[in-house]
Amino acid sequence: MTSNNISELVLLQAHELAERIRLRQVSCREVMQTYLAHIDRFNPRVNALISLQAPEDLLAQADLRDAELARGDYRGWMHGLPHAVKDLSLTRGIRTTLGSPLYKDFIPDRDGIMVERLKAAGAIIIGKSNTPEFGLGSQSYNPLFGATGCAYDPSKTAGGSSGGAAAALAMHLVPVADGSDMMGSLRNPAAFNNIFGFRPSQGRVPFDDSADLFIDQLGYEGPMGRSVRDAALLLSVQAGADARAPLSIAESGSAFTAPLERDFKGTRLGWLGDFNGYLPMEKGILELCEKTFADFESLGCHIEAVQPEFAPQQLWSSWRTLRHWMVAGSLGATYADPQKRALLKPEACWEIEHGLKLSASDVFAASVDRSNWYRAISRLFEDFDYLLLPSAQVFPFDKNQPWPTSIEGVTMDTYHRWMEVVIPGTLSGCPVANVQAGFNANGLPMGLQIIGRHQADFAVLQLAHAYEQATRWFQRCPSPLLNEGF
Repeated sequence: MTSNNISELVLLQAHELAERIRLRQVSCREVMQTYLAHIDRFNPRVNALISLQAPEDLLAQADLRDAELARGDYRGWMHGLPHAVKDLSLTRGIRTTLGSPLYKDFIPDRDGIMVERLKAAGAIIIGKSNTPEFGLGSQSYNPLFGATGCAYDPSKTAGGSSGGAAAALAMHLVPVADGSDMMGSLRNPAAFNNIFGFRPSQGRVPFDDSADLFIDQLGYEGPMGRSVRDAALLLSVQAGADARAPLSIAESGSAFTAPLERDFKGTRLGWLGDFNGYLPMEKGILELCEKTFADFESLGCHIEAVQPEFAPQQLWSSWRTLRHWMVAGSLGATYADPQKRALLKPEACWEIEHGLKLSASDVFAASVDRSNWYRAISRLFEDFDYLLLPSAQVFPFDKNQPWPTSIEGVTMDTYHRWMEVVIPGTLSGCPVANVQAGFNANGLPMGLQIIGRHQADFAVLQLAHAYEQATRWFQRCPSPLLNEGF
């Protein structure tokens, strides 16, 4: 036990704990018992994990994992690790609500591809992580489970839509966490909770939970971790082609188990900042992000301010059209039923109503704009190896506030305008990581996005790992809630 009466087992990095299990230095039962006790103690502080399964059932599954090890059967690095799946992903036999009253009793009869892979690698699904309704909004609250609090100030939001996953990681409630990202949902909550989040390249992690397999290319699943290595190992399980996801990348996920160490001398980094003042930023965010430059320079990197040859207003317009279209496509039938519509949050109705007004030509034009953005960012990669910009435009805010209505006096005209900074990464389809950038005077975290070339996921992980070794933000600044007496 630590001085705070917290078990060493939950404080270990996931790969360290996995090695102890593999070597049978600790049993899967002991790991499960320890994590469940820690969850009982600390989950109420942040409300990160939901739909938790019966302890006796989880301990029985842990016993099965121990029996497998005893006879020499090792499923992989997640063997026996407790894991909570984001409540947007299908989990067979475990309630999957999507944060919506419409699905409060929905129990899928199958697992999504990612969940299948987690189980095959030995993970034990203990429940779900909290998310906003249908994942809409970077604030994890819903009428079924309430809001998830930030691990550094539970009166503030944990971000979203993978807010439950991020807060759970920062509070050591799970060894690693999965999330999904359409509008920064693997980046904003990671920034708000001082952890690492990674949005992979489009197609890296196959996805089949959506009705559509070809058109919906804005959001997909990825890993989060207390260390880059842990996230890379989780990605090794998540990634790899599947015939049920026709646009998935063929490369095996095993590539992400390789060592992350690399020399970065002479690496060129382009700083996008606030797009020449276009994006309003809460005071202190740009300064924190710019302080990271010294750490990158200590690795041998060179940083230069740069702007793409593309109007950011055009990027936002493309995003809004494509987002409206996709949400209207997935929730349009629900909206058409007045009884069901009454159970949708206003932001969902707003998306659908705008989507229903779109013409095919509108959508095509938005897709062309997105294509031109990809060409513009590709030109930047002719001169730079990576691009940098903040992960959010505000620090964690009151979790009772649905979304920020203004930033430094600038009114936000939509419920998600305050997160516009993540759109360049999303619409590029390129891999994007959130790394920790430090804390403001109130002790609230912020993050920095690292965007890499198309499908250069491993290279982004390598730079994030090198930066992590230079800064060690998570190790140096754990959640203060862990020090509280109970």
